[in-house]
Amino acid sequence: MTAPAAWPLRMPSIGYRLLGVAALCLALALATDAFLTLPNLLNVMRQASLTFLIASGLTLVIVTAGLDLSIGANLGLSACFAAAVIQASGSVLLGAAVGLASGIVIGVMNGVMVTWLGLPPFIATFGMLWMVYGVNYWYMAGTTIYDFPQGFRNLGSGDALGVPVPVYLMAASMLVGGLFTRYTTWGHDIYAIGANREAARLSGIPIRSRLMLVYTLSGAMAGLSGIVYLARLNSAEAGMGDPLLLPAIAAVLIGGTSLFGGIGTLSGTFVGALILTLTLNGMNLLTIDTNWQPLVMGVIVLLAAWLDASTRRRAEARA
Repeated sequence: MTAPAAWPLRMPSIGYRLLGVAALCLALALATDAFLTLPNLLNVMRQASLTFLIASGLTLVIVTAGLDLSIGANLGLSACFAAAVIQASGSVLLGAAVGLASGIVIGVMNGVMVTWLGLPPFIATFGMLWMVYGVNYWYMAGTTIYDFPQGFRNLGSGDALGVPVPVYLMAASMLVGGLFTRYTTWGHDIYAIGANREAARLSGIPIRSRLMLVYTLSGAMAGLSGIVYLARLNSAEAGMGDPLLLPAIAAVLIGGTSLFGGIGTLSGTFVGALILTLTLNGMNLLTIDTNWQPLVMGVIVLLAAWLDASTRRRAEARA
């Protein structure tokens, strides 16, 4: 059986990451007057929440020492399917259901390849990435679907009581996800699998079903994110998910989730998404060439991975 009482010991501290957020905010406030304006701050929160949505499912996968490289492609295909159904039927609910179902199906396929076929998560989801890209580029055939009902567009670009709607979605996801990981046996099992899979197996944890669960959740969150991004952009095209994989991975790693498994929180992922968004927002406000942004993001990912590996080595040395 698992040991829920020991679970909190596997949680990373996000205190110094919050200090990083405060330092970034202070630096940007001193560097440009545009940073502390209400429209810019709301834009930061909107973008951070969108990044969090796609990164949240990935967080649980990485906690199990897995990886899902297909989330960007999954998001794009889910958004395109949703867009096509909305345009053909005029039903936003039907389109959203199809988009979400598409994401879940891809997540289930990833889970089957990892758990039943025994493929390494990197290979399984990397192959799925290209398969989904191929289907999406064939399906869209170079076209763009655009112009959706205003009510649907509010899901991604609207506000409620002065707060961007995606922020509410992020808060709800974080609340549900936090309750799931902290207070359910499934959540405890996920951390146990990431910390020591063999020990988890010997404790009677159903490894396959738990891994199927996390890959399915990752696919579902990619599908949901695709719907929200579609509403945000008011258009769908085959490559819309291409640029979103690296920011999602960066947010997870910056937030303290370990690539080696067993450590990570959704709240940490949000802080990671906020740090990443503040960095890119600052570069835009300071009119730094956008061509530098991928380089900066890559450096951040490498630094986060290096810190993770260094922390693990020190912990093993002390043990």
